Amino acid sequence: MVIDTDGYVHVIEYLTEHLSLFENSSVTNSSNDSVMAVIEQELSEQIIMVCNQNEQLSFNQRNIIIREVDAIVYDLEEILSGVINNPVTEQQKTFLKEFALLIKNLFDTEVHAGTTE
Repeated sequence: MVIDTDGYVHVIEYLTEHLSLFENSSVTNSSNDSVMAVIEQELSEQIIMVCNQNEQLSFNQRNIIIREVDAIVYDLEEILSGVINNPVTEQQKTFLKEFALLIKNLFDTEVHAGTTE
């Protein structure tokens, strides 16, 4: 569905172009959230929105979306493996929110194209 698209490749390339945000970062906020926690939170919120905005999705289609999100999280764990458990900075949090919105847009595009079968 999404992970097999050119759009997903572009989103991952976008992430790799911004890896410097995650290198040698010092936390200047009082957040106890890890990079992984923010990834999970932001992706969860966006995928819930996709499902809520598309009530016509069947149970099976929703399961496909959840499996795809699991694969995306796995990819992110691989790419960010060295910093995944580090405390998140505000700049990283902002980037991850934007990244999650890009992922949501990919799902929106696929759902509207009818390719969730």
